[in-house]
Amino acid sequence: MTSLRLENLAQYSDTLRARSGEKVTVRFVEPRDAEQLQNYYGSLSTRSRYNRFLGAMSELPKSLLDHFTDVGRDDGFTLVATVTVDGFESIVAETRYAFHAESGNFEFGLSIDDHWQGRGIGAALLKNLECRAAAFGATGLFGDTLRSNDAMLALARKSGFSLHNHPDDWKLVRFEKQIDVEPRDIPCASWRLAAETQRLAAA
Repeated sequence: MTSLRLENLAQYSDTLRARSGEKVTVRFVEPRDAEQLQNYYGSLSTRSRYNRFLGAMSELPKSLLDHFTDVGRDDGFTLVATVTVDGFESIVAETRYAFHAESGNFEFGLSIDDHWQGRGIGAALLKNLECRAAAFGATGLFGDTLRSNDAMLALARKSGFSLHNHPDDWKLVRFEKQIDVEPRDIPCASWRLAAETQRLAAA
């Protein structure tokens, strides 16, 4: 598994493009982002927030917010996708993933600002997550969503995930995708380099 140098999080940032052409920066969240992240969740529609957390939640409890902004805690990582307009950075999407060492899988959940949905950010973010998972040496990627979350189910299908009944909750659907890619073949240049550097260091 690739180890991250958490003292320099900026090196793990990536630049994506929305379908409409806007530059979107994907980076690890930091403690300084706590207020902005809380405001982002609060700005989501009730339905989007319900879909993200699989239940009703008006805002993140402080303990959970602290957990989300503590990069690497319990092998969990939160990413934000941001755009800069007139010099101000705004969060337009987020995803949180965790590495399960016992299975070698990445588990994740994500949300996209209601005003930015339909611009290809979800698909681009999923591709970026696959690169990060491959660089970590993960063998698979999975998430759970509500059966009523048609947008997430459609995105998962379009991104090559297979859909299954959740093993413990009939209200949920599990989507998963196997990762079988060599470090040199990872499509994201930054994460291909990270994986290759780690491989050479371990040789």
